[in-house]
Amino acid sequence: MIKKVIYFIFAIFGLSFGLTLGSQIWHMFNLQMELLNNPIVNAIIFMILYLLLGFFIAPLIEKIIKKMLDILAQQTTYDIVMGTIGIFIGLLIGYMISLPFSNFNIPVLSATLPFILMFVFAIVGFQTIMSRKDEWKNAFQRFQKPMEPEVEVESQMLERKADDNFHRYKLLDTSVIIDGRIADIVKTNFLEGILVIPNFVLHELQLIADSSDSLKRSKGRRGLDILNELQKDHSVNIEYYEGDFDDINEVDSKLVRLAKLIDAVIVTNDYNLNKVCEFQNIPVFNVNELANAVKPAMIPGDEMTVTIIKSGTERKQGVAYLDDGTMIVVEDGQYYINERVPVIVTSAIQTNAGRMIFAKLSQAQIEE
Repeated sequence: MIKKVIYFIFAIFGLSFGLTLGSQIWHMFNLQMELLNNPIVNAIIFMILYLLLGFFIAPLIEKIIKKMLDILAQQTTYDIVMGTIGIFIGLLIGYMISLPFSNFNIPVLSATLPFILMFVFAIVGFQTIMSRKDEWKNAFQRFQKPMEPEVEVESQMLERKADDNFHRYKLLDTSVIIDGRIADIVKTNFLEGILVIPNFVLHELQLIADSSDSLKRSKGRRGLDILNELQKDHSVNIEYYEGDFDDINEVDSKLVRLAKLIDAVIVTNDYNLNKVCEFQNIPVFNVNELANAVKPAMIPGDEMTVTIIKSGTERKQGVAYLDDGTMIVVEDGQYYINERVPVIVTSAIQTNAGRMIFAKLSQAQIEE
């Protein structure tokens, strides 16, 4: 998208240059052709030349723009507003100081000095405002209505805790979008803040949806349907990140870089990505861990009826599954494969990958 805008700007410059100065350029090179005196022809010629120039310069300009956007993404709204005010004040002062020099009619000095002064004072104004932004913030707060001392202390404590524990942006990775449960979680209002969908995650979803493998294709289309569902829900605050990291190939690594850049939380159900984020001190919301946390706890002595699906790894064990995918290892269940039998829970273990329950056949089943 950025490259297209750059090409468009170069084309406009080329058209303008050709219409206004095209014929004069040809006269400078002693090219006397009637066709070159036509403004429309000159506009087309210089538009093509500028587009060729833009083809070589556009990657550099795009890289600079993305770098600037990444820097701005790290700044708070307050910093951006104060910096803009500083630049505006600097430009205004530089323009006022340059007015006397523009009337001297000195060929080089009158034309270039105003721009130099405005540029220098814009930098000075920006640095001056930003170096004292905390003082300005305190000055603005003095005009606010004073609060009672006890309430003020309590408010500051609550604000500090929110800053320490609350992360505004929630990055969604490909796996959690395909999983689909994120849509239900968001509707419960347990997930606060802004959901961010990076462009590279959307691109990966599109590649999966276009895969020749029918299973992958259905997963990719499910993920796109989930995103459309979230976008149509006006109660969901969702944004798209258009940037990319050209020096990184893996989508997970790009997510980690972006999370550090904008101080975001990664929402995923990918076990490996969870471990990488834990190693790099990036907060993670793991949907699998949330699902395990809200499941009703199974305690020894609870009874249930399950269908033995297959043999276990140990001798005489049988394996069954609950509707949510929880594995149940049944002692002596090997003899009841494809049968529905009552069992009693003996123990349960919880891991990041899921929950496993150990059970034995009920006394009534044994007597039969």
